[in-house]
Amino acid sequence: QARLDESGGGSVQAGGSLRLSCAASGRMFSLYAAGWFRQSLGKEREIVASISGNGEVTSYTDSVKGRFTISKDNDLTMVYLQMNNLKPEDTAIYYCAYSRAGVATLSGSAYEGWGQGTLVTVSS
Repeated sequence: QARLDESGGGSVQAGGSLRLSCAASGRMFSLYAAGWFRQSLGKEREIVASISGNGEVTSYTDSVKGRFTISKDNDLTMVYLQMNNLKPEDTAIYYCAYSRAGVATLSGSAYEGWGQGTLVTVSS
């Protein structure tokens, strides 16, 4: 099972932006879909965005639509999550994972290979 490496978290004020990065070994993202998840204190992990294996289809949970954008780089080795207009409720540890199905699904059970995560803190 491949492992992923997330980075780019930090502390920002409400309304600010952050860009998270997810690195994988080889070009696995050319085949597999990718998803960004988050877990807040005391809550279950939830998926917030997904992107298909070819990078052409994306899907978002309602709470982040219009604010977050998931993308892949041209070499299909990195996945990003651009987060704009951040809110205090976005505070969480963010993880990326991959899905062998290759489709941009918001079904969390389709994913595997979470890394250590990166902490995002949004202050009001």
